[in-house]
Amino acid sequence: MHMNAESSAGAEAIAPRNLFIISLIAALAGFIFGFDMVVISGADKDIQALWNTSPWFHGFFIMSMALWGTVIGSIFGGRPTERYGRKKVLMAVGLLFTVSAFGSALAQDAYSFSFFRLLGGIGIGISSVAAPTYISEISTSASRGRLVAMYQFNIVFGILIAYLSNYFLSGVGGENDWRWMLGVMVVPSLLYTIGVLFIPESPRWLQKRGAALEAQASHAGVLLHTKYRRIVWLAFMVAFFNQWSGINFILYYAPRILEAAGLAEQESLLNAVAIGGTNLIFTFVGLFLIDRLGRKTLLIIGSFGYIISLTMVAYAFFASASSTFLLPFLLVFIASHAMGQGAVIWVFISEIFPNQVRGLGQAFGASIHWVFAALITLIAPIFIDDVNGIFKENPWPIFAFFAAMMAWQLIWVLTKVPETKGVSLEDLEQKLVG
Repeated sequence: MHMNAESSAGAEAIAPRNLFIISLIAALAGFIFGFDMVVISGADKDIQALWNTSPWFHGFFIMSMALWGTVIGSIFGGRPTERYGRKKVLMAVGLLFTVSAFGSALAQDAYSFSFFRLLGGIGIGISSVAAPTYISEISTSASRGRLVAMYQFNIVFGILIAYLSNYFLSGVGGENDWRWMLGVMVVPSLLYTIGVLFIPESPRWLQKRGAALEAQASHAGVLLHTKYRRIVWLAFMVAFFNQWSGINFILYYAPRILEAAGLAEQESLLNAVAIGGTNLIFTFVGLFLIDRLGRKTLLIIGSFGYIISLTMVAYAFFASASSTFLLPFLLVFIASHAMGQGAVIWVFISEIFPNQVRGLGQAFGASIHWVFAALITLIAPIFIDDVNGIFKENPWPIFAFFAAMMAWQLIWVLTKVPETKGVSLEDLEQKLVG
C-alpha cells in the first residue's frame, strides 16, 4: 500500500502558516534536548568535587548517564511511536523532561542524580525518534528539509541558552549553583508538554493505522530484510560520523578544553557562550541552504570545514599556541557542524525510510547516534581528567583522530550518499528501496 502523492497523505491540507507553527511546537523537544545535553558542562567540576567521584564514575554516572538514557529511549522509542502515534509519545516525552529537571536539581547523592538524568535522557532519545518522524510526515517535499531541521535549530538554541544560563547562574547559589543550572529546565519542559496538546496527529500515521503495513512494521527485525540494507547502512553511517566528528566531546567539555588552552574558568564559560552562538548562527545558514543546495552538498561542505578546523585545533595544542589562536578554529569546527552534519542528520534519517517502517528506522538511526555519543562522553574523562587523564597535559592526539575520521566521512559522502532534496517520501521509497 503506497501513497502516490503527498497530498493523499494529508500533508498538503495543512496551511503553510499552521504547518510552520505545528512543526515548531514538535521541534521544541529539540530545545530541551540541547539544553539538557550541555547544561551539565557548567555543573561538571562542581559535582565531581561535591561527591568526590573518580574519573570512571564521573564519566559514566554523572556526565554520560543522560546519554545512556538516550540510547535506551532511541532503541525502544520506535515501537510506541508506531503503535500509539507520534503525538501521544511526544506528550510522554514532555512529562519525562519535567520529572528529570525537578529530580536532578534536588538530588542528594550521585546515584539519585544519575537516575533522574537517565530519565531525561530516555525522553531525549524518544524525542529524537518521534519529533523528526512527525515533522517529516506532516511536511511537503519542498519544505521538509527546513521544517525537520528546525529540530536541530532548537537543539542548538537550547545549547546556547544552556551556556548563557550556566554563565549567569555561576556563583548565584554558591556551592549549589549547579542545582539552579539544572532546575531551570522545568520551565521549557512544562511549556512544551502543554504545547503538544494542541497539535494534530500525523496524517500519514493515521492513514496507515490498522492496515497491514502496521503489522509488518511491528518489530525492529523487519529492518533486517535485504530490501532495506542500503538505507540501514546510510542511517548507520550518517549517525556514526556525526559523533566521531567530536561534536559532543567539544560541547560537553568546552570549558575544560578552553581551560586547557590557558583560559581562566570564568573566561572559559564565557567563550563557551561564543561556541553556542556560532552554533546557532550557522544552523540558520544550514536551514536556509538545506532545501536549496541539498543534503549531500551540505555534508561535503561540512566535511571540508571539519578537516581543516580539527587539524588546526590539533596543531594549536601540539604547538602550545595561545588560546586566541585556538578559539577561532574551534568556532570554525562548530560552524562546519552546524551547517553540515548538524542540519542534515535528523532530516536525512527521517526521510530515507519508507512510511511503513519510518518510526523504527528513525529509532535505529537515533540509537546509533546516541550509542556513540554516550561512548565518547563516557571515555572522555579518561583522556582529559585534570589528574589522571592520558592526555591531560596536551589533548592534540584526540583532535587529530577526529580530523582523520572526518576525512573518511568525506570519502563516504562523495561515493555513497544520494541526494534527497525535493523528492516526496513515497518517491524516495521507490528510489532507495524499489
